[in-house]
Amino acid sequence: MTHKTSIAALTAPLALALSSCGYAATGESDEQATTQSTPTPGAEPFAVSEHGKFARPWAIEAEPGTGRVFVTEKAGTMKVYDPASGKIGSVSGVPEVAFGGQGGLGDFVFAPDYTSSKTVYLSWAQGGDGDTRGAVVGRGTLNCDSIDACAINGLTVIWEQAPKVTGKGHYGHRIAFSPDGKHMYVGSSDRQKMAPAQDNSNTIGTIVRLNLDGTPAAGNPMENAAAPTNQIWSYGHRNILGLAFNPAGQLWEVEHGPAGGDELNLVEPNANYGWPVVSDGEHYNGDPIPNHSTRPEFATAAIGWTPVIAPGDMIFYNGDAFSAWKGDALIAGLAVQAVVHVKFDGNKAVEAARYEFENRIRSIDEADDGSIWIAEDGEDGRLLKLSPAS
Repeated sequence: MTHKTSIAALTAPLALALSSCGYAATGESDEQATTQSTPTPGAEPFAVSEHGKFARPWAIEAEPGTGRVFVTEKAGTMKVYDPASGKIGSVSGVPEVAFGGQGGLGDFVFAPDYTSSKTVYLSWAQGGDGDTRGAVVGRGTLNCDSIDACAINGLTVIWEQAPKVTGKGHYGHRIAFSPDGKHMYVGSSDRQKMAPAQDNSNTIGTIVRLNLDGTPAAGNPMENAAAPTNQIWSYGHRNILGLAFNPAGQLWEVEHGPAGGDELNLVEPNANYGWPVVSDGEHYNGDPIPNHSTRPEFATAAIGWTPVIAPGDMIFYNGDAFSAWKGDALIAGLAVQAVVHVKFDGNKAVEAARYEFENRIRSIDEADDGSIWIAEDGEDGRLLKLSPAS
């Protein structure tokens, strides 16, 4: 029997109660998803409080030093929540986005030197010539002296997914910085085109490694090749929705499979993760795909989920508020409407628990004090704070 946490009603704060109700059956937009039971029941060590509702939130990021939580809204707006006052403000200076399908305003991250530089990075879906679109990353400076006057100044596109293609799905565009603060990694998903993920003349279906100004980083596996091949760090990916470094300095990603076959992968340079040649899922029309086990030359997932969890985001927990979780991954689950807790032993990973919520979970972040913020998916997605249970 799986033990999960179900929130039937939410007041602030409210301890979570155990439940064994079924999971939702939808994943990322335009895709089916189901899920399976999980191991290792346990007590839920947190209370939950609600801090406002947002329109299709996609990414949340707690500001270093202040604890303010910035929220990107998929249609192209951005908000900020101030825990000290309880106020919600708007952020100006955000870009025009190609909103529709899975496209829109995406990730938001603070630069490694943010406290001195005030530099921030945004990703979004950008329109191109004809009916094409692609993910881009921009860099600017955040000026937010008060909750009522926040602006991103000088936002400039520094990286573009190449090439822009038709369709409105699988942008990915999650951003992670290396632990030394020198490099930026961007998940560049397959745009539902599949085959380009095995073609290194483009950056579709890849993770790219860049300097902080968006140029290709020295030491990339194909650094002597022509652009954009010289950006590629790994390839053969499908739809990357979580990208994060663990405390040991390893880069991990979590991605959507098709009908089955979600993957948690340790990201290695020049590794090929097999999509669309192999997958532990199948196509949505029921056509089979060879399993990973049939092609050992491709990198194999540390965890595969069939049925799927439909990941939305991922962090590695580093705080003291939930000290037993240090070094563990917490994955926002869309289909499962849960936070999925993963523990590690070196390069091996195992799902330890699922904490179920009332709605799909799109994004997750850790604040300076070790508390955890999560954002629900949807038109009225709630911003929720997880604090240690008293």
